[in-house]
Amino acid sequence: MPSKKDIATTALAPVIWGSTYLVTTEALPPDFPVTMAALRALPAGLLLLALTRCLPPRAWLGRTFLLGSFNFALFWTLLFVAAYRLPGGVAATLGALQAMMVIVMAHGWLGTPIRAGAVIAAGAGVLGVALLLIGPEAALDPIGIAAGLGGAASMAAGTVLSRKWQPPVSALSFTAWQLTAGGLILLPLALIVEPPLPPLSATNLAGLAWLGLVGAAATYALWFRGIARMEPGAVSMLGMMSPVTAVLLGWVVLGQALSPLQALGAAVVLTSVWAGQRANRPSAAIDTLRPVKSPTKVA
Repeated sequence: MPSKKDIATTALAPVIWGSTYLVTTEALPPDFPVTMAALRALPAGLLLLALTRCLPPRAWLGRTFLLGSFNFALFWTLLFVAAYRLPGGVAATLGALQAMMVIVMAHGWLGTPIRAGAVIAAGAGVLGVALLLIGPEAALDPIGIAAGLGGAASMAAGTVLSRKWQPPVSALSFTAWQLTAGGLILLPLALIVEPPLPPLSATNLAGLAWLGLVGAAATYALWFRGIARMEPGAVSMLGMMSPVTAVLLGWVVLGQALSPLQALGAAVVLTSVWAGQRANRPSAAIDTLRPVKSPTKVA
């Protein structure tokens, strides 16, 4: 059973991810989403590989690239498409559906039981995000909706498969493998679909450093550590902390208005996250019946 420290350190990742919107809009050049995603993932992945000095064995290459695609390349690309074609609130609400998708995928791939409390908490979280972010001007673009749902499904699949395929290495090495794989997928895509990047300013470089070193390398190491120690449904509920942080940063840093309805939405989200941790807590009987796998050494 995860400790409060495990929950708190894992929650720190989506709390920091909530700064992505602010940094992207205020510090990065516009209209280069795939290029920015590649520059966020690949340098961070290569740096972690240099620090950990642990390369994935040949047997893990296929899984590593699949996870790198789900957790980074495909997820970030679809996330940008949804953000460009939908109001931010609609895109974030669709993204919040990944908690519900994780429950279903974990049941199918891991045999995790579907708990009524977990489903209710996930549904309440989606409602809270909608109250927090969706305004009366919200529009529904079919391509944007498809991208939002696809991004949620990609993140959900990456979360569950990261739990299913646990390599006998540290979370930092696991993060390095996936970030590098995701960056290698994104780089040629960026060269094909986007024009050459203009010279970057000091502000641009600082924004990329934050998103790469902190918003990717450090936070995803915490995220994958949490996935290894917690139920996938509990981890996915923590992801709903991200839009709460984004709204609070917009209020504090950019002077954006915070309405009573948004405050209610934030309260609903936080309550659902707390309820989701309790509902996804495995029973002692289930823990006893689960076999303990002996770790094998990676060459």
